[in-house]
This record gives sequence, C-alpha cells and structure tokens, in this order.
Amino acid sequence: MGKVEGIIKSEILRLAKREIKKISAPLCQDIRSLKYAVSQLRKTVAALERVAAHQQKEVSKAKVPFVATPEEIKISRFSPRLIRSLRRQLGITQKELATLAGITVGAVQQWESGKFKPKAENKKVIVALRKLGKRHVRKLLDEKRAERAEKKTLMVPSKRTKKTSKK
Repeated sequence: MGKVEGIIKSEILRLAKREIKKISAPLCQDIRSLKYAVSQLRKTVAALERVAAHQQKEVSKAKVPFVATPEEIKISRFSPRLIRSLRRQLGITQKELATLAGITVGAVQQWESGKFKPKAENKKVIVALRKLGKRHVRKLLDEKRAERAEKKTLMVPSKRTKKTSKK
C-alpha cells in the first residue's frame, strides 16, 4: 500500500501545482503589466516635474509689471493717509518705499506728513504699487537690492599688489 499512497500523494501534488499555475499565470501577467504601467507613469511624472521646475524658473526670472497708465495716475488721489496706508498694506517701510520709487527716505516722510506731494514720476510708482501684492513688492525690492549690490561690486576698485623686484 505504500506505493499507492505515494503515487496518490504525488498525483495530488502534481494536480495542485497545475491548478495553482492556471490561476497564478494570468495574475503574474497582470502584475508585470501593472509594474510596466507604474514605471511609465513614474517616467511621465519625472518629465512633468522637470517641465514644471523649468517653467517655475522662467516665471521667477520674469520681471514683475511695474507700470501705471496716465489715466490711472490722473484719476488717483494722493493724501498722506493713503500713502501711509498703502505702505502698511504692502508691509514695507519708508526706506523700502523710497528704494522702489528711487527717492530719499526724507521725501517719503514729507509725503506722509503732508508737507509735500509726490511728483508725477513718483505718482506713477505709487499707482503701480497699488496694483501689486506683498509678494510682488518683495520681489521688486529683492531685484532692486541685487541691482544695487551688483553696481557696488562693479564700482569698487580692485586691489592690486605692487610687485617689487629684488636684485
């Protein structure tokens, strides 16, 4: 009986393996196709991330629009209170406003105290600032600071050492 028992066990084992293979073969093919699809999606996402990063760099390089039309300048009002509230709304100091307008801090103080009113070219800056948000103003300030730092590095004379000849 030992032989029959061994034959039956081996036959059951063979049939079980065959049934498992029938079930698992299509599943293995599905797994392979899903792995391939995931791989393709990863490649696509990586390509899209590169494009997005490139576009983000291009957007960050683009200059912030800092213009105002003559009509807007003409119809806008300029009171000391409005200038002060604009500056506070944008979260900038008098010095930063002066930097943006290309004037002195004293001029901004006099605008806000009501002693003087802004000239036409400075009105243009104030109207343009009204259109911008805090982020754009910060970006403009950073650009102005970078330009100023660049000018300073160009204007500083290089130190040259004298060569003395020893005989």
